[in-house]
Amino acid sequence: MSRQTAKRSVDLKRYLFQEASVTKIAVILVGPMFPRYFLAVYFLAYVIAAFFWRSYLVRKRTGINPVTLKSSQSVRDFIGRVFKLLFATIAVVVIVFAFVPRYYDYLIPIHWLEQVPVRVIGSVLLLLSLLWTVLAQSQMGESWRIGIDEKNRTALVQRGVFRFSRNPIFLGMISTLAGLFLVIPNAVTLLTFVLGVVVINVQVRLEEDHLKTLHGDDFISYSRRVRRWL
Repeated sequence: MSRQTAKRSVDLKRYLFQEASVTKIAVILVGPMFPRYFLAVYFLAYVIAAFFWRSYLVRKRTGINPVTLKSSQSVRDFIGRVFKLLFATIAVVVIVFAFVPRYYDYLIPIHWLEQVPVRVIGSVLLLLSLLWTVLAQSQMGESWRIGIDEKNRTALVQRGVFRFSRNPIFLGMISTLAGLFLVIPNAVTLLTFVLGVVVINVQVRLEEDHLKTLHGDDFISYSRRVRRWL
């Protein structure tokens, strides 16, 4: 066998191997098992990292319960209840998709969006949004809260990702909802995304009004330098 023929043979094998690898990846991403396992693990990781672990750390360091949601009839507590409803809805969607797929059609799937590129983009968006959210929470430190804390004064965080966005955690949440819709596009995840964007925008304005009252000119100066989102 000549050197040129041998080289062609090696190139052909390499090409076939690469094609096989791409095909395997595509099969995994298109197949029903990967997104089910991925979403189940992701949802559990998100709940632990972004809620329970961060709540535990803040309470351990400060003795303050960072969850400030109440049961009053105020707008902020109503928004808190809507957040809980959205969270419960997402939990049900993930459970149905991952563990009882025979009921998934009741969520009204959007089949024309069920494509590999869309699913890959959604998966990457979910992972990046979780990392972004956890990073922003870490940089908030002891000032992190769920809801608006009117009893305890919190610092105005301007470092890290807060130099680029006044609301990086909420930005991460919106990205998470978008990623979820892309991975499992259906009427419920679409509605959750739209409602989530609306509710988050209301919550952001409530929190910024609170920060303006709490920090005055410092927050006004900060809001002039840094955009609300990006």
